[in-house]
Amino acid sequence: MLTLGILGLSEGNGHPYSWSAIVNGDYNRQLMEECGFPVIPRYLEANRDTLGIDGARVTHVWCQERHIAQHVAAAAYIENVTDSPEEMIGAVDAVLLARDDPENHASMARPFIDADVPIFIDKPLAFCAADLEYFADKVAAGKLILSSSALRYSAGVQAARAELAGLGRVRLVVAVGKKDLRKYAIHYLEGMFSLLGDPPARCVRHVSGRSGEDILYIEFENGALATVHVFMDIAPGGELTVYAEHGNLRVDHGGAYTAFRNQLVEVIRAFRQGRSRLEFSKTRNVIATLIAARESLENGGRTVALAG
Repeated sequence: MLTLGILGLSEGNGHPYSWSAIVNGDYNRQLMEECGFPVIPRYLEANRDTLGIDGARVTHVWCQERHIAQHVAAAAYIENVTDSPEEMIGAVDAVLLARDDPENHASMARPFIDADVPIFIDKPLAFCAADLEYFADKVAAGKLILSSSALRYSAGVQAARAELAGLGRVRLVVAVGKKDLRKYAIHYLEGMFSLLGDPPARCVRHVSGRSGEDILYIEFENGALATVHVFMDIAPGGELTVYAEHGNLRVDHGGAYTAFRNQLVEVIRAFRQGRSRLEFSKTRNVIATLIAARESLENGGRTVALAG
């Protein structure tokens, strides 16, 4: 049995609840209704027949306040609540850092990285160049560090890849989504990059100049262009549309549950095998693009080139 520890909980992010239930295969209905994220009990109940990942279990949880960790543990049937993240070292085989506050990722992951505990870090891995380089250096030194948006593994992206091959050269891709650049643009970027086969980005420009109404212009080294639109005050939903020489393709990502489960299956596979099938260079490419968009916004919309 692969034992996992999970760390939470950042504002607006219920992944300690949902991920633990998906892995462990069961949950307390009443307590999950109290988790503060109404969508989670809805999709867990709708997909109850596929809950659980064989040979893996979340056995330990830590949150910044013990009463939160205790509620997560009771809701997702996690046996142990720890008083510090470091207590998990030696007690679990790997760790899920289920927080999406990227400014805290490096400091929270460091004790596990230093102790050679494999770790999966929620999106986005980093939001500044120094943190991205820290993780890149550790991966180069042989540490097993994983990170991705669940949209990399969405049913829609996986199905669309087969159709994309017949459309010829991709000229333009447009992604639209809700919320913010810091925490949610990574979803729309990584879904796009994954669909396209992770082409290297050449340069990025933040063209709207307004946080909360973020519009990014991206040029890829293969000549394709993209725009990503991330708006706080729009209805949930969004789009990912590809315009190519011989046709267009609109991607429906499908429900969050399938993407999360696909992602967790792949993460647990990597923990078991001691290596990731997602090359870190792909993670670095998409995170570097996100960071370049932030740098462009902070510098009046100038074009930011990415290192080849």
